[in-house]
Amino acid sequence: MTYRVLFILIATVLILGSCKQDNQFTIRGTITHAEGETIYLEELLTSSRKKIGEAKINSKGEFKFEGVTGIPTFYLLKLTDHNFITLLVDSAETVVVEADAANLYREYNVSGSLGSSQVKELDVKLKQTRHKLDSLQSLNDLYDGNPEYDEIRPKWAAEYDTIVKEQIEFSTNFVQQNPFAMASVLALYQKFNNDDQHYIVRDLQVMRTAASALNSIYPQSEQVKALYNNTLQFVRQQQAAKMQQFIQEQGENSPEIILPDADGKEIALSSLRGKVVLLQFWAAVDRGSRIQNPVLVDAYKKYHSKGFEIYQVSVDENRSEWVDAIDSDKLTWTNVGDMEGSVMATRIYNIQSIPFNYLLDKEGAIVAKNLTGPALDKALAQLLK
Repeated sequence: MTYRVLFILIATVLILGSCKQDNQFTIRGTITHAEGETIYLEELLTSSRKKIGEAKINSKGEFKFEGVTGIPTFYLLKLTDHNFITLLVDSAETVVVEADAANLYREYNVSGSLGSSQVKELDVKLKQTRHKLDSLQSLNDLYDGNPEYDEIRPKWAAEYDTIVKEQIEFSTNFVQQNPFAMASVLALYQKFNNDDQHYIVRDLQVMRTAASALNSIYPQSEQVKALYNNTLQFVRQQQAAKMQQFIQEQGENSPEIILPDADGKEIALSSLRGKVVLLQFWAAVDRGSRIQNPVLVDAYKKYHSKGFEIYQVSVDENRSEWVDAIDSDKLTWTNVGDMEGSVMATRIYNIQSIPFNYLLDKEGAIVAKNLTGPALDKALAQLLK
């Protein structure tokens, strides 16, 4: 029995030791013209860096780092803040770097790490693109004011657009072909220059595919979490933009809403056509909504006889609280809600917060949004002259 217990303990230690070894990586290499200098290894986080270690480069230009990671992780291998390379290291990899201190950032060789090779591929392509664009810009600045400028400029503009298009296609294809590769995170966040507001990859579907794929295998990665959340944000923004365009293009036929009132009778928004209508989204449990209700009561009393109506959509889920609020706040206009959040209505009108409203003219066109206080009174006075 003693021997059996001892055997189990030894086996456990060996297994644990093996697991730790499996997660250990090594970064080593040679950097010429840097003998005696210090080289640093930093982990790249989403908005900061974390120092992992530093090492002295020996007389042969050699250095070595060891570390542990369970997932592909971005690192900076740097001599200075302006002289570095980016690596993408997975567990158990032995990464070998060969470079020269004078142009560490511009030219280096890396082996033993697929992720790091992919990072280099992306960086090299983007550097080439930036160089071409900078050269064209320099020519443009040089010839500005030259008699031949107007004749040459269209050619340069077309060439500029071609270079940009090629880079977009390259980056997009990389992500499409490598949706499960962590290097795709880098591809998705690259820009033509640091001041550019737009990323190179502009296809939201490609971004969604990569975010979903990476989140399925590396949900603990800080970069993947950020990518996933950013993608959700972009999706919401796109939906909002589409809704705004829809409202602008189809304002006279604003999206229909049909919901039950407090008595269970379904009432359509379109049934109020011919009136100036305030489409108001609110909740009985929302303090802001309740504060705004007395203002609506005053407006209703003032303009109802002139053709003003309110179609108030509740996003509540508790019927008793909703009905009590209607009685307590003396809301005598049309009040509807399905007591399940009125999700479809809030979605088609892109309601991100409450209270929120749209003002519809007599033809049903949306003429204003989120009006309160004096602004609402002024708009009603103009529409109901």
